[in-house]
Amino acid sequence: MTSSPDAIVTEFCAAWTRMDADELAAYFTEDGVYHNIPMAAAEGREAVHAMLVGMKSMISSIRFEVHHQVANGGVVMNERTDHLEMGGKTIALPVVGVFEIVDGKIRAWRDYFDMAQFAG
Repeated sequence: MTSSPDAIVTEFCAAWTRMDADELAAYFTEDGVYHNIPMAAAEGREAVHAMLVGMKSMISSIRFEVHHQVANGGVVMNERTDHLEMGGKTIALPVVGVFEIVDGKIRAWRDYFDMAQFAG
């Protein structure tokens, strides 16, 4: 397993193409938080898993195109475009993500994006 926060986030972003909720939730600490800022946060690994399962039911494919990524200690930030297939349409969603890594796991992940673009 990779150890640097930067490498963990890079690996995590690449794993999204598989859309495996079990695999993705395993990146989080037991009390980890996933917050798409326009929506309610999922708090705790089980809630994160449930959120990912729900997303998988709506999204047929997803790929993160990371344009820039910086790390400072346990904090990693990236600017990316999330390419999603949803309901027969393709969405290219500009996103900024902030990750807090503790002991090799994601303690918090916050994504900032325009909900109007996501809703299409």
